[in-house]
Amino acid sequence: MTIKIGNRTIGGSNKIFIIAEISANHNQKYDVAVESIKAIKDCGADAVKLQTYTADTLTINSNKDNFKIQQGTIWDGKTLYELYQEAFTPWEWQPKLKQYAEELGLICFSSPFDRSAVDFLETMNVPAYKIASFEIVDIPLIEYTASKGKPIIISTGIATEEEIKDAVEACRRMGNNQIALLKCTSEYPASIEDANLKMIPALAEKYNTVAGLSDHTLGTIVPVTAAALGAAIIEKHFILDKKLGGPDSSFSLEPSEFKRMIDEIRQVEKILGEVKFELSDKTKRSRVFARSLFVVKDIRAGEKFSEENVCSIRPSHGLPPKFLKEILGKKASKNIERGTPLDWNLIEK
Repeated sequence: MTIKIGNRTIGGSNKIFIIAEISANHNQKYDVAVESIKAIKDCGADAVKLQTYTADTLTINSNKDNFKIQQGTIWDGKTLYELYQEAFTPWEWQPKLKQYAEELGLICFSSPFDRSAVDFLETMNVPAYKIASFEIVDIPLIEYTASKGKPIIISTGIATEEEIKDAVEACRRMGNNQIALLKCTSEYPASIEDANLKMIPALAEKYNTVAGLSDHTLGTIVPVTAAALGAAIIEKHFILDKKLGGPDSSFSLEPSEFKRMIDEIRQVEKILGEVKFELSDKTKRSRVFARSLFVVKDIRAGEKFSEENVCSIRPSHGLPPKFLKEILGKKASKNIERGTPLDWNLIEK
């Protein structure tokens, strides 16, 4: 299964698609968002992702208990409205940020959080959409987004098995089979004990989609391990400097960390290689040190080969050892000196 975003084919034997999520890490400063995109390019990422919402498109401004965050998160004490008012990316920035990213050679797309965001992003001609983990239960939103015919990447963080199935079926009902599912742990930050990366190949197999990881853990070990387990997409939050603060800063990677993650993922890709039985040129050269059949004691013409005068030793210039039983008891066709690699023309027919 593969999908195509811009000029990139994702899945199968293709390179892992690495997304840098800016989220709220611009601190409401346009110049910081621009600098972040430039740094993301320098790190070697493939794409930059934005989020398209306002506080009013996500919730209502209310101080009632239902709207207060008190789940043991880094945002406890705020209302939902206060958090989203602090974290949103101004919509007027987004066409300019996309243009800048594309000028640098990055793919740029976004997560819409309601129909108005989808409509806005359509005017920007984004090449793909991302459904955030908490929106996976919003089937009308997924149907509307999928109806645009663009690849759709869905984080599964808070979803039950049935809800993942519902989301995938919603896309397919709209005639859209360009689906990627991302294993996601919706904790901020997430613990490595909850990563459950074995879900990545399981998602791909169960739902016949591209699969990958949206990661909120600290450090890089989880995304690098995901690469080894077959993730086709890896998404990680990016920040220029954690000293900037902000709601997502604690589980975001600074440029040096992000670059190290990408470098390690690319090394994993080389390590994994491909399924093939042909030997590389280097391995072929090393075969000289394999075992083969040699005469290890002088043999006269007509003398029988035995386990005393023929042995399997290094190097590989003689007959393969698998022929030893066939040769034992046969006669030498000529005198053979010790140290001679055994060959068929040295054996009487």
